[in-house]
Amino acid sequence: MAAAPLEFYFDFYSPYGYLASARIDEIASRHGREVIWRPFLVGATFALTGARPLVDIPLLGDYSLHDMERCAREQGVAFQLPENFPKAALAPSRAFYWLVDSQPETARQLARAVYHATFAEGRDGTAADLVADLAEPLGVDRQQLLEGIQRPEVKERLKQETEAAVARGVFGSPFIFVDDEPFWGNDRLEQVDRWLATGGW
Repeated sequence: MAAAPLEFYFDFYSPYGYLASARIDEIASRHGREVIWRPFLVGATFALTGARPLVDIPLLGDYSLHDMERCAREQGVAFQLPENFPKAALAPSRAFYWLVDSQPETARQLARAVYHATFAEGRDGTAADLVADLAEPLGVDRQQLLEGIQRPEVKERLKQETEAAVARGVFGSPFIFVDDEPFWGNDRLEQVDRWLATGGW
């Protein structure tokens, strides 16, 4: 029996989610695993945890931005925080779930493209028109996408996925499950790698 896939929960406007997205598939592949990508809205957890966006917290905000830039340099990926950060990433999250059942690989490619546009280029990844533009080279009809993300069932899907994430104990982005073992944060991917290599401890 094939080993269970890793589950990668992320918010499209999470800088650390972006950094993790650049590594998670390669780490899993080294250990013969696949990854299920699961976008959710991390803002929905704030009322439960008492948290708020890192960049809005005095002292911690300045450090966090410095750390994000440092982590990006270490990983060798571009990093530019978009203006008016943070925002609720409704459009890309809905687009992902509009696509994922019928075109799972395209949905993942779109997720990577949105993350790159947002945090490598500093663009507004919450803008529906940008999401549609990024989807077009992947073979997705932009008008169909723009209409699809407004459908009540797609909006409800994102709501349900977010509620299911919270019910499972997800409270931040990125959040990874390896065989039901939870790991929170881009800085835990080294532990994820070792856990997969050793079977845990």
